[in-house]
Amino acid sequence: MAGAAVDRERWPYRMKDLCERTGLDRQTVHFYIAKGLVPEGHKTGRNMAYYGAEHLERLRLVLELKNERFLPLDTIRAVLDGEDGEFSPEQRALLSEVKVRVADVLEGSAAKTVAVSGLLRRHEVALEELRALEDLGLLSLLEVRGALHLPATDLWVVELWGSFRAAGFTSEIGFEVADLRVYVERFGELFSGQIRMLTPKLARLPADQVAELFRRGLPLINSFLARLHQAKARNFFAALD
Repeated sequence: MAGAAVDRERWPYRMKDLCERTGLDRQTVHFYIAKGLVPEGHKTGRNMAYYGAEHLERLRLVLELKNERFLPLDTIRAVLDGEDGEFSPEQRALLSEVKVRVADVLEGSAAKTVAVSGLLRRHEVALEELRALEDLGLLSLLEVRGALHLPATDLWVVELWGSFRAAGFTSEIGFEVADLRVYVERFGELFSGQIRMLTPKLARLPADQVAELFRRGLPLINSFLARLHQAKARNFFAALD
């Protein structure tokens, strides 16, 4: 395969070309490919691949969604994979109307960003941990005028992880960011199931009523989940008696 001729009209780019045209480094491009955000290139050898216009377009789209719309990587992958295709046009129209009506309930503005450097010092969190949190889709790192920032809406993630460390969940006894994966994955499944359950029920209602139910229901569901987790812990230890 290493000696096979390559159609350079179909595959005009090498990795260095993608990096030059997007401003990304090689490691980041490989990371996006590994995460399924960008398709693999046309391989001609173990360590050699060529790329087409679709790879360059996809990288630019990922950067736009990440840096301009401040979407985390898992959300970007869902958008690129078309996971919202399960909604009918009518349901999508309803959700768009509801989104406008509940904008004030969804805390903060993703347009506001915070410099990472001071944040790491304040909460005693390492940059490697921040990148690991991004890998889990919990936050989105951005480059603003050459410095790392993150959306203000993601601050809570860093604050909470710093609190975990301060509470004694340290690397020395084996706790790492990767341990949060079980929560992220299970909650992703829970949230998707919740959407599938609620959408048909609410689709028949006017947008104003759906928005009001959302306003009232969101804090109730949040409370339910917290109390359910507390009850599970209590019942776990009660069963040991």
